[in-house]
Amino acid sequence: MLLVGSATERMLGQLGAVFEVLDLPEDNRDKFLAERGGDIGYVLSSGHGGVPAEMIAAMPSLRVISNFGVGYDAVDVAEAVARGVMVTHTPDVLNDEVANTAVMLLLATARNLLADNAWLTSGRWREQGNAPLSRSVRGSTVGILGLGRIGLATAEKLAVFGVDIVYHTRTRRDEVPYRHYDDLTDMARGCDVLISIVPGGAGTEGIINRAVIEALGPEGILINIGRGSAVDEPELIAALSDGRLGKAGLDVFADEPNVPAELMALENATLLPHVGSATVETRAAMGDLAVENLTRFQATGKPVTPVAECRGM
Repeated sequence: MLLVGSATERMLGQLGAVFEVLDLPEDNRDKFLAERGGDIGYVLSSGHGGVPAEMIAAMPSLRVISNFGVGYDAVDVAEAVARGVMVTHTPDVLNDEVANTAVMLLLATARNLLADNAWLTSGRWREQGNAPLSRSVRGSTVGILGLGRIGLATAEKLAVFGVDIVYHTRTRRDEVPYRHYDDLTDMARGCDVLISIVPGGAGTEGIINRAVIEALGPEGILINIGRGSAVDEPELIAALSDGRLGKAGLDVFADEPNVPAELMALENATLLPHVGSATVETRAAMGDLAVENLTRFQATGKPVTPVAECRGM
């Protein structure tokens, strides 16, 4: 089994009981794969580099790729499917914690948490008096882009704050009580807050563009806990800088971990280092599921949580 990225001691102990575990060297991938690629039947991927097409092609005996995380855009699934390679991920076990992060980011952004902390610690409270007023989320309209498992969990948690939930997805969900918008820009125009929870990939790249950002407006708040690629980052920075967008709370970025200095300098941006699921409990559950997908496949030929493209394999 090939480890792409890192794994916890708990995961390595579980894997070592079943597989010979090989680490992919970051500085000499091609040479390593040329020498050992034919021996590898299983991959666990937790790194930003993922598993691209050329890596899959270099492992002719590969049977399954287990992705640590619910988003799997770093794995070339089309190439994997074409070669009969199963791809799995870790949904559901992180829904609650990522939804908590969405709510936390919204409250922190709307209520000026970081700015108020800086107001106190810099001495401005003592020297200049009370900090500027913030905004309540109660009574606001919150638009959710991507009403999947995490989106539904987020909507449920936000209900206690007295907000009106609307959503945009490619396919309307008739079983939910929320208003559906066919057009994302129209939804942004009718919202006070837009929360993006869409996965990465060509289908969502830059979906939150200048038109959507400007429709959200100078009092609007953008929260992104999905993928940084879904937002046109230069347009976002420009809109936050010149007041065309009110605030942003971001856990994900276009080129992680390289966050633009211009974005980090903005007082109306609340930024987190992609920690949506980063609790001890949730990461342990994700690790257990990522390992179980490999061990279950090795024993039965069927994983626990295949990605959508592989469910019929």
